[in-house]
Amino acid sequence: MVKDSQVRRLRKMEQQGKKLYESAARSGMDEKTARKYLKLGKLPSEVRADHRWKTREDAFKDVWEEVRVNLTINPGLEGKTIFRYLQRKYPGKFEDGQLRTLQRRIKAWRALEGPFKEVYFDQRHVAGKLCESDFSSMNKLGISIRGVPFNHLIYHFVLVYSNWETGNVCFSECFESLSFGLQNSLWKLGKVPEEHQTDRLTTAVNKNTNPEEFTWRYNALLNHYGLRGRKTNPGSPHENGDIEQRHNRFKKALEQALMLRGSRDFDSREEYADFLGKLFKQLNSGREVKLKEELRVMKNLPADKLDIFKRMKVKVTKGSTIRVNHNVYSVNSRLIGERVLVKLYPENLEVWYAQRCVEKIPRLRGEGKHRINYRHIIEWLVRKPGAFENYRYREDLFPTSRFRIVYDQLKRRHSERKASREYLKILYLAFKEGQELVDRILLGLIENGEDIGSDLVERSIERSKGGSVGLERKVKIEEVNLSAYDSLLASKEAV
Repeated sequence: MVKDSQVRRLRKMEQQGKKLYESAARSGMDEKTARKYLKLGKLPSEVRADHRWKTREDAFKDVWEEVRVNLTINPGLEGKTIFRYLQRKYPGKFEDGQLRTLQRRIKAWRALEGPFKEVYFDQRHVAGKLCESDFSSMNKLGISIRGVPFNHLIYHFVLVYSNWETGNVCFSECFESLSFGLQNSLWKLGKVPEEHQTDRLTTAVNKNTNPEEFTWRYNALLNHYGLRGRKTNPGSPHENGDIEQRHNRFKKALEQALMLRGSRDFDSREEYADFLGKLFKQLNSGREVKLKEELRVMKNLPADKLDIFKRMKVKVTKGSTIRVNHNVYSVNSRLIGERVLVKLYPENLEVWYAQRCVEKIPRLRGEGKHRINYRHIIEWLVRKPGAFENYRYREDLFPTSRFRIVYDQLKRRHSERKASREYLKILYLAFKEGQELVDRILLGLIENGEDIGSDLVERSIERSKGGSVGLERKVKIEEVNLSAYDSLLASKEAV
């Protein structure tokens, strides 16, 4: 088939005065064909007739109306599903090779007669008007801190007009993480845009049944910075498209940066945060011109940041625990029956009483969890050893694996009650003398195969106070057999 480009080349060579046979040969066509197109004065595409006839009989002519009705009722039906249905209903009528024919027919029907498709309208972005933010999981990147997997989220913030972005590490999509992330981003930016958009975060956006569009805490945060809140519609992630797109591109950039670094393991969380900060700086380096346009029209920051913690008044139970956001934490037993103030931060919580911070506890992620510190309850638990075996939060009372090993050994040698009593005495020694010292002593006793009890641990502590560090370990060094080296040298000489 002659192409338009060949005919154009033919015409050009004719204008240069070339002979017909030479022009035809260089254009890759027969001399008669060349003469025909020169005489017509048209390109092949201009004279080619439209293909409006069928090359073979329509195999689905008899069942097409049935197919069309099914597609009208259920537009999401796939061609393969319909084809298998037709094969079951009309055995032997349709062969597997006709699947593509039906799929092409369905594709044409959807384009010409099917339901209208959703249209996405390109938006004109205005400098300094809109910023978007969202949380994104980073677990698939395989980042670790000193060999321990570091599962975390990134709070990601972007200016829609310039694509300037920043972010920080967090561990849950709670309001405190949102407040810290948004405020941290705005203060890094140094200015405040007009509007802030999120998806339908439960920490920021009320349910449709609620008369208030946003939660009162999120409204207070927006008002402090003079921001107008915007949210996406349910099931419409594309409405937050800028931040979603930046999620993907940021993760790809981070993946590449980690490959160049040669390791995904970091010595500390601070080192990882510094690595992220440098990456954001690199990504933003090409956006300075548009960023300056935005900064010129943005508002100034307020005088101070807003508190990022949530205040809660809770009562300490008889079990020396408090319940905060559906999780249980222990506090000092002296506070039983008192009402304490809890300040809930993104990563920890503070317990205040009488204008003093009496506890600072790492925050639990999720719900229905517990964190019990044996130091808070050991004074009374050692007096009530019978309560230990069936204590609801017993697993929290093994500070390290060595303590658990010792307890299991005690249970094998003693009755349940005596094992509990002996273990609690050891735990009390850890409270009084220091957990690190007792843990080191337990390690030595376990390695030496000793029958561990509270008296033995107490004597070991006394010895350590006298100058020795823990218990001497029995190390047996096997005599080295040098004949193996002789045979190795002999084999080397033979070679």
